[in-house]
Amino acid sequence: MTDKRARYIVSFLFLGICAAALCVLNICIGSVEISLQDILASLSGRAVSRTQSRILWDIRLPRTLAAFVLGGGLALAGYLLQTFFHNPIAGPFVLGISSGAKMTVALTMVFLMGRAVRVSSAALIGAAFLGAMISMGFVLLMSRKVSNMAMLVVSGVMIGYICSAITELVITFAEDADIVNLHNWSRGSFSGMTWDNVAVMTAVTAAAFTAVFLLAKPLGAYQLGEAYARNLGVNILLLRVLLVVFSSILSGCIVAYAGPISFVGLAAPHLVKSLLGTTKPLLMIPACFLGGSVFCLFCDLLARNLLAPAEIGISTVTAVFGAPVVLWVMLHRNRERIS
Repeated sequence: MTDKRARYIVSFLFLGICAAALCVLNICIGSVEISLQDILASLSGRAVSRTQSRILWDIRLPRTLAAFVLGGGLALAGYLLQTFFHNPIAGPFVLGISSGAKMTVALTMVFLMGRAVRVSSAALIGAAFLGAMISMGFVLLMSRKVSNMAMLVVSGVMIGYICSAITELVITFAEDADIVNLHNWSRGSFSGMTWDNVAVMTAVTAAAFTAVFLLAKPLGAYQLGEAYARNLGVNILLLRVLLVVFSSILSGCIVAYAGPISFVGLAAPHLVKSLLGTTKPLLMIPACFLGGSVFCLFCDLLARNLLAPAEIGISTVTAVFGAPVVLWVMLHRNRERIS
């Protein structure tokens, strides 16, 4: 076995063990402690207290699965955008894509709630996807006007600010009873997840993940340059369209259910790349998903328990751990240019 292959196996085992351990900790730890024995007993159908059963099945299990699925999807969306723009600090939050999705979801929620209409999962995902595509369209237009990638990122940040301003304006017109829910959602949170939510988000994310994984070979060629990819028969235009669509679907799904979550899509791919020591899409795609899941599960555990019974917005926690990674990437690139 070569050293590289051993490193890949160890890395995947490490990510898998971390994800499993954090899933267990997220289910066990909270304002009401649930032992591992009680969890196993409940999962096997044996009797446990009614309170513990409700907390386990109605609150913690759906929330933990949502953090696993959406965290992985967010990291994968970030990886796709970084590959698309050939920019290590491109991500759904930085480029304003999450903010665009947040804006259209807020508009949909306020419009439907104001008419006493139940907001379905399909409506939220559709609205978020539309908002993500609108923001992505503006980013793509800007990418044609500016050659400097730093200016592109600044443009994305400005688009994000505009979308956030519109969202705040929309929320002021919401009913008092809905403002609290909209405000909590806009800060990013995995709370309030239901099994129906988990089923839909898992189906959407799994379909997008499978499609992206099937693009691993053309993505590998695209990373080596457009001319090289064309020589191998890769349809560059189609590949770019697919990258935009899948990153928007994943970003939209996350925002629809958990609100805008910062820095996961930016930091997780870089951490995973450092762990694996490679940029091969065949390895990076599943590793990014696992890395994003681990990142979100860890941050959600802290968000729930640091100031319990109060809960911190998950974007606050992800920013604390994600922002230093971004700074490290920028300094590292600057050192490479100087040398």
